[in-house]
Amino acid sequence: MTAIPTRPHVLMMSEITVDGKLTLKRGASSKILMQHMAPETEVLLHKTRAECDAIMVGSRTIAIDNSYLTVRLIEGKSPLRVIPSGMATISPDANVLNRDAPTLVAVSEAAPEERVAAIRAKGVDVVVCGKEHVDLPALMQVLYEDYGVRKMMIEGGPTLNWHMLRHALVDEIRLIHLPFIVGGEDTPSLVGGMHIESEDEMIRLDLQKYYMCGTNLVTEYTVRYRNHE
Repeated sequence: MTAIPTRPHVLMMSEITVDGKLTLKRGASSKILMQHMAPETEVLLHKTRAECDAIMVGSRTIAIDNSYLTVRLIEGKSPLRVIPSGMATISPDANVLNRDAPTLVAVSEAAPEERVAAIRAKGVDVVVCGKEHVDLPALMQVLYEDYGVRKMMIEGGPTLNWHMLRHALVDEIRLIHLPFIVGGEDTPSLVGGMHIESEDEMIRLDLQKYYMCGTNLVTEYTVRYRNHE
């Protein structure tokens, strides 16, 4: 019997340097590197957003990049913007809280009431998922059941990417390769937080497709979790 899905299909999409970095240095906006993407690749990014019901980015990425997370460059509807922020630390002035597209902020029970109220005052939906941190599996179920999200993309930083992968919530990964090396031991990479002890703990990927988009190589993978095989 085929299992009935209880969460959206999730695509992780990111630009990445040859040495696996997302930014020039810790605390720097990813927009600095993204401005070096080919115009065709920028269109691909916005086309992918338009094909999804929701887009998720962590609150730290919002604080650094202050992105709008809307569909531009092409005709298409902007997806639901989903921001996990356990302590509701998003600034009320953040671009993602404007009315250009619907937004959902997920908080924990520990989030201060005044911060939650300030976010709600912007006309944004707030859901409580988890006691001290956002319970991502529970949030995925809320998105699927209450918001009708069937396909979601993540444009996250290393922390969100790690937690989504750790909970086996990512189905596909699409990488835009930038021909640069930036180095730096503490420079954010695609996935942070991983401290594996053996190769058995590695998250394995199956390459599905690779192609040039303008001057950028793009690779697409499906994610294969060992305990789900």
